[in-house]
Amino acid sequence: MPDDEQFPPAISDPASDEPVAGEGGAAFPIVGAGASAGGIEALKLFLGALPVDTGMGFVIVQHLAPERKSGLAEILARATKMPVCEVRDEPAVEPDHVYVSPPGRDMIIEGGRLRLLPPESHAGSRGIDRFFRSLAEDSGHLAIGVVLSGSASDGTLGLEEIKAAGGVNFAQDDSAQQDSMPRSAIASGCVDFVLSPEGIARELARLARHPYVAAEALVAEAGQPIHSAVAEIVRRATGVDFTHYKANTLHRRITRRMMLHRLETPREYEEHLRRTPEEVEALYQDILIGVTSFFRNPEAFDALARMVFPKLLAACAADEPVRLWTVGCASGEEAYSLAIVFTECAEAAGSAARLQLFATDVNARCIEKARAGFYPRSIAQDVPPERLQRFFTEEGGGYRIRKTIRERCIFSRHNVVADPPFSRLDFISCRNLLIYLEPVLQQRIVPLFHYALKPGGWLWLGSSESVGAGRGLLEAGGARPKIFLGPPRDRPPTPPRQAGPAGRVAR
Repeated sequence: MPDDEQFPPAISDPASDEPVAGEGGAAFPIVGAGASAGGIEALKLFLGALPVDTGMGFVIVQHLAPERKSGLAEILARATKMPVCEVRDEPAVEPDHVYVSPPGRDMIIEGGRLRLLPPESHAGSRGIDRFFRSLAEDSGHLAIGVVLSGSASDGTLGLEEIKAAGGVNFAQDDSAQQDSMPRSAIASGCVDFVLSPEGIARELARLARHPYVAAEALVAEAGQPIHSAVAEIVRRATGVDFTHYKANTLHRRITRRMMLHRLETPREYEEHLRRTPEEVEALYQDILIGVTSFFRNPEAFDALARMVFPKLLAACAADEPVRLWTVGCASGEEAYSLAIVFTECAEAAGSAARLQLFATDVNARCIEKARAGFYPRSIAQDVPPERLQRFFTEEGGGYRIRKTIRERCIFSRHNVVADPPFSRLDFISCRNLLIYLEPVLQQRIVPLFHYALKPGGWLWLGSSESVGAGRGLLEAGGARPKIFLGPPRDRPPTPPRQAGPAGRVAR
């Protein structure tokens, strides 16, 4: 990396806990309800069936053209005794209040306050996704997503992020006048309850009384012995050990499943797991759930295209491929994003270098989806039109990665802690995995990466991660984004210690 591209080696604490979404947001649940065509009647039924004292805040996000005057707030005010207002002055959300987005504006939530923004031009009507994503980031496990009647697929990607943050999702059942939005959400697998608008209201009233929505209960009970018993049940069924998964995160996942099954105590849930094998798989999927998208954090991909991939292309031998490894690839979006950016860089450099990209995850369901390379139309929110046209084909209501990119990516099930690593790698991407693991596992994985990289290779971590105890093994090549330069060419890597069995969690 040229001197003028160097970043200060600002290394964060590797033992720090995962980022807790919602630290700056409201301390009570916030429900985001998205609707478009046919949604007014559903919203009236929904609000009309809600008690006025749930202690939750309610934000309604709709699709309306900027030139169209909205009377939705006035209509909904007749359906509920809660205060209802159209958002104008970016208020702080209060419990037992209803807020309605105005026409022609997107809306997000930051620090518990609603902010109005111009609609994103390249994404079409994706304002519901945009709000849900901000809600997941701001409220964490206190975020609740509701998709009601509407056309297209807006809301699906946002619900995925809410579930990844530990929140709860609802979709309207076949009572929806327009069922495209609910069907898209349900098909994604991220919806917890499929109910009528009135049924959603009744379930929310029940959730309002559950310990899961009390943040202080999560902190007070984290680390209790029941976690070891649950982890052992999951290990026996799946072969993956979550003993050294961050205790607070594991507790959130367990408590979330308790809430979904109307169970009040951890002991009740442990017995439910022992009696119900399908619930063990459901908990396993909840623990592994991770948020991913195409070109997540675009500025980081820009940095790779500017500072890293040109160096790899310049240094690669004519008879050897450039080898990349994406650890915790989830459903494949990041792996394909890396392959696309690398292809663009190679063409710009006039290089004929071959790309060999290994993408791994412990979740077999994710690997199957990644191999298929098929994604919903809503990815247009994250993929610029020129890339969408060039690297995807439209097919069956969604988009499929073109074969020229798919054939460069090798997807396989792999446990980064328990299985042997790949070797002779030029680049490793491991974003937002270490933050979910206790230091004992972090200290195993960083030396493993050092061993797997070629001299002069690169490691890419998440913004809250660092090489920590392995700082002497990997020289910091960047802090924003977290790009690290691998072992020097005159120092051979040290073989890692034998990794024992341990769990791997998706990003």
